[in-house]
Amino acid sequence: MSVYDSLDSINEELHKCMKCGNCQAVCPIYKETRQEVGVARGKISLAEFILSGEAEMTEGMAERFSLCTTCMACNQNCPCGVRFDKIILAARAEAVRKKGLHPVKKIAFTALKMQRLFDFGMKTGSVFQGVALKHLPHKSDRLARMRFDIGIGTEKVFPMLAKRPLRSELPEVVKVKNPKMRVAFFTGCMINYFYTDIGKAVVEVLAENDIEVVIPRGQGCCGIPASVNGDTVSARALARRNLRAFERLGADALVVACSSGGTAWKHVFMELLENDPEFSSLAKKWSEKSYDISEFLIHKVPFKKEGLGRVDRKVTYHDPCHLNRGQGINKEPREILKSIPGVELIEMKEPGRCCGMAGSFSLVHPDLSVKISDRKIADISQTQTNTVATGCPACRLQLQSGVENAGIQEQVMHTIQILAESYRAGKKGSK
Repeated sequence: MSVYDSLDSINEELHKCMKCGNCQAVCPIYKETRQEVGVARGKISLAEFILSGEAEMTEGMAERFSLCTTCMACNQNCPCGVRFDKIILAARAEAVRKKGLHPVKKIAFTALKMQRLFDFGMKTGSVFQGVALKHLPHKSDRLARMRFDIGIGTEKVFPMLAKRPLRSELPEVVKVKNPKMRVAFFTGCMINYFYTDIGKAVVEVLAENDIEVVIPRGQGCCGIPASVNGDTVSARALARRNLRAFERLGADALVVACSSGGTAWKHVFMELLENDPEFSSLAKKWSEKSYDISEFLIHKVPFKKEGLGRVDRKVTYHDPCHLNRGQGINKEPREILKSIPGVELIEMKEPGRCCGMAGSFSLVHPDLSVKISDRKIADISQTQTNTVATGCPACRLQLQSGVENAGIQEQVMHTIQILAESYRAGKKGSK
């Protein structure tokens, strides 16, 4: 039974918890609030009360279950092996079944399912975004703040929408001479609409390694925003769309440069569609050939090192939660960085600590999100580096906002961008 379909599905996980409180030591929510409801143990008790009939799923209860970044640090620290991420997903899905979806979220997730309309809206937004966003003129990477407060404050720094989405800018098939293999690229939303520089770096690096890249036009949102907020109907619709789009064009492998997108392809699509006779086998097939870009370059290719040029950067690396704990990928990005001439990798004290972004969590709980981020930024500042690398565009957004507001001179980049920079330097040096 899927955690997305019934609260009863998590009974076994609930019974594993011995209420030891080890989750308190690593929970980013508890560290800021010091409230039992903020930690896994407290929410497990709430879920037990609901299942026993001692409590009902009210709006207030649903609000308490929203206090989680799904960072999975509690999973890793639990001596009993409790999968709290499963519990929180089941509880949120139950909240939607019993109380309905918040109107704003309902509009947002409905729009995500209407890909053409959503794409048109984002393109229109790129033209008129200056009405709501004030560009930071001293920044060359198109950063901005809100002109007025819509409930998340005006200090948050956002990337501006790209003039053209990545999938409109690049061909559906990027050909190379004598390709080693054909690889499909899942762009996700943030790379497609905001961080097109990450997407171009992915394509550039794959081309440098003689790999033909396919970027299906029919792909859309990975559905993680919907699934983590309990909207399983929308999440399943988005999963099916993506599977159709990638199956139509075919590929030897699928690469992702977003930790949430990678989690979707590797795990969530299978869980959402396990009882779907048409799509369950398709989800399993693509799960088995899905890779984070760093994982792909280390274990599948491997990537060329002879053409790398010097890049003078002092880099510290932030581990995205869904890449590190969700997919077990943390050595691979570091191996790439260490292979680049001129890069000095300096570890921060807690590289795996949640940055507080967590998608919609940062919008629903903006003050708490900033408090969690402040701890991460303080850790970064101690490294005395000039570049923060990460493997997730959402983390990049959060970290960019944090270093900008802290006045720290750090450039925030995806690991793959630094590798692309090295290949370009290598070409320039060979001329």
